[in-house]
Amino acid sequence: MPALPVTVLVPLKPLAEAKTRLRGAEADHEGLVLDLARRTVRAARAAAGVARVYVVTRDRTAARELRGCGAEIVGDTGRDLNQALSRAAALLAGAGRLAALPADLPALRPDELAQALAQAGPDRAFVPDAAGVGTVLLVSAVGGRLDPRFGLGSAAAHELSGARRLTGAWPTLRRDVDTAEDLAAVRAWGLPYARPAA
Repeated sequence: MPALPVTVLVPLKPLAEAKTRLRGAEADHEGLVLDLARRTVRAARAAAGVARVYVVTRDRTAARELRGCGAEIVGDTGRDLNQALSRAAALLAGAGRLAALPADLPALRPDELAQALAQAGPDRAFVPDAAGVGTVLLVSAVGGRLDPRFGLGSAAAHELSGARRLTGAWPTLRRDVDTAEDLAAVRAWGLPYARPAA
């Protein structure tokens, strides 16, 4: 079943504030964060079923760089991730169906994202992370609200809110990068994710 077209929202904190648990994993922390986001955006744009990709950020450097990857930008005016996504979703109410995708999926394969979107069908649905605790993809129902509940235990929170849990394997979609151990895990697949330090 082909995926119903979605507009993907990729939230990104200011580079200096993002991915604090990764600080120290690379000499150029902001460069690492930006490279994770760049790879995520490129993969999302290449996925079947994705109509457009918007990065939700107030970081000017990130906005400029990610426009170069084909993303469009929505200003982040929220106090937290869920508020930022909700406000962006309201601004894009005419864009049709929406999905939220974290900016730290550097190994993401477009075909895995496309498969997850197709499995969602017309429903509000989510994909849990590799640990089964967090959320790496949230898709609104056709004609429905995104209603994001990211944070600690977000997989359970999204399920309790009525979103359907999707069950594919999708290793690259499920592997977000929060810690140095996560970064090592994706690097073990043979892919360099950080740009060399200047």
